[in-house]
Amino acid sequence: MCGIVAYIGNKDAYPVLIKGLKRLEYRGYDSAGVAIMNNADIKTYKKKGKVVNLQEFAEKHDLSGTIGIGHTRWATHGEPNDQNAHPHISGDGDLALVHNGIIENYDVLKEGLKARGHVFSSETDTEVLVHLIEDIKRHEKVDLEEAVRLALSSVVGAYAIVVLSKEEPNRIVAARKSSPLVVGIADNNEFYLASDATPIVEYTKNVVYLEDEEIAIIDRESGLKIIDIRNREQTPYVQQLELELEALEKGGYEHFMLKEIYEQPRSIYDCFRGRLNVEEGWVGLGGIKDYERKLVNANRIIMVACGTSWHAAQVGEYLIEDLARIPVEVEYASEFRYRNPIINENDVVIAISQSGETADTLAAIGLAKSKGATILGICNVVGSSISRVTDAGSYTHAGPEIGVASTKAFTAQVTVLTLMALSIARKKGTLGESRLRALLGDLEAIPAKVEKVLEKSNIVEEVAAVYKNAANALYLGRGNCFPVALEGALKLKEISYIHAEGYPAAEMKHGPIALIDEEMPVIVLATKGTSYEKVVSNIQEVKARKGKIIAIITEGDVQVKELADHYIEIPDTDENLVPLLATIPLQLFSYYVAVMRGCNVDQPRNLAKSVTVE
Repeated sequence: MCGIVAYIGNKDAYPVLIKGLKRLEYRGYDSAGVAIMNNADIKTYKKKGKVVNLQEFAEKHDLSGTIGIGHTRWATHGEPNDQNAHPHISGDGDLALVHNGIIENYDVLKEGLKARGHVFSSETDTEVLVHLIEDIKRHEKVDLEEAVRLALSSVVGAYAIVVLSKEEPNRIVAARKSSPLVVGIADNNEFYLASDATPIVEYTKNVVYLEDEEIAIIDRESGLKIIDIRNREQTPYVQQLELELEALEKGGYEHFMLKEIYEQPRSIYDCFRGRLNVEEGWVGLGGIKDYERKLVNANRIIMVACGTSWHAAQVGEYLIEDLARIPVEVEYASEFRYRNPIINENDVVIAISQSGETADTLAAIGLAKSKGATILGICNVVGSSISRVTDAGSYTHAGPEIGVASTKAFTAQVTVLTLMALSIARKKGTLGESRLRALLGDLEAIPAKVEKVLEKSNIVEEVAAVYKNAANALYLGRGNCFPVALEGALKLKEISYIHAEGYPAAEMKHGPIALIDEEMPVIVLATKGTSYEKVVSNIQEVKARKGKIIAIITEGDVQVKELADHYIEIPDTDENLVPLLATIPLQLFSYYVAVMRGCNVDQPRNLAKSVTVE
């Protein structure tokens, strides 16, 4: 949540900042702003709304300067408006600061600063921080680096910040705790800072990911220095970005979400490439190889995640319990650490996050670590916080996901969990050789089958046109298709703003059936499998109450086809792998409904891609 970009070098900063903010806008789009240093003066421009609003406003003014900071906001403290937009300026006008995170003790700090004569012009916690740095700098008579370090020693909460000072016009100071910040190092003493690598990859592939409570001091002459909050100098660890610039473009698609839906045959293949061999009958995840024995002998596996990743974890629960016969619990990361969970050293905790920066999931990892559990991670972003704080893990290799509503990340996470379940089952001996080879063969065929589902997009679009004005929708599924129902409902809510609920099909009779009438679309996952006949009965119950059935069915099915008002066929596959196919038409349905309703598909209201605050 919130995106930060900064530049110090020998070219104009503004083009770098505005392009970077557009790349980071998926992190928040309530307001945007820039501050540019020019001849020991800081010029600040900020505007409510999207980055384009800022661009239209700022380009009427002088934007010259070779040092600058920018910010795109997802509002926490204070409504979205010009006043609450970042950057924030200190009372004496010396400092400009951008911030991603939440300062939890800002009220206490603010009252103390008010007592010392500080006057505030916004409702934000961030303005308190810039005033605090100013106060320390002025009264302690220290430079910007030391003032930032001392101020952060008093802060409770999460932050990634970048600060400019008129008195030190050739320097940027940045710091992070629990919110991501990456430094890009280019030739000729040029440096780029951002919340993630997307604004940086165009200029350099050499990056340093700041660790918690590290402070980066970037000087135009002396370059990069990193210290920790206790003033101990750290050695920067320079990594190479694997990200390609082309992956950040729409590639001819109208929206990033549509592009990412259509990328799934490739992203699923990339996820299992090199991790299975059908002919030889083996499967393995190199990133967790040293912990396979721990997984095989685990008393239980606990998965912690949020949102779409939580739904993927639920699919993983069905897979691991069915194939590997290990108890699995799936927890909302946001609730996990607040209920005093029972965890011990024989448990394995798997943290799942697309960005690898989800604040609640990171907090859950911290709790599980303190209890001695083994922590594994599943994430998409190389170098992210979760990949650094877990004992081991696996990348999904889905590539950048820019659309706020997650699509290819979900199927990639389910693919990794499938590989993990198969690998554990193979080593534990709960899966016979012939069954293993059959499942591996079916998994290898999934990308081609996803292609076949995508070829039916015109059918999905026609169905979407019928129900684009629905006020509510119900999604039903059984077994491992229940989490797919939850995910389908979430997608519709996120981008079309239609109220939708996912339910286990059998639970419909325990309340939700009261909602069904002739205006209610009911999306039913009715593929062939162990629960097929039961789902058919549930469809009959909906039809008896004049509900409208949209059924996801296995190719060749006749029974549900005759019952449904609309049906979308998916290729036959092993029941354990059905979620990888069944979710595709639900993603397309949500997409087309949102487009027909005139919604902003890639940037739905009130949302941000990466939730880096609790």
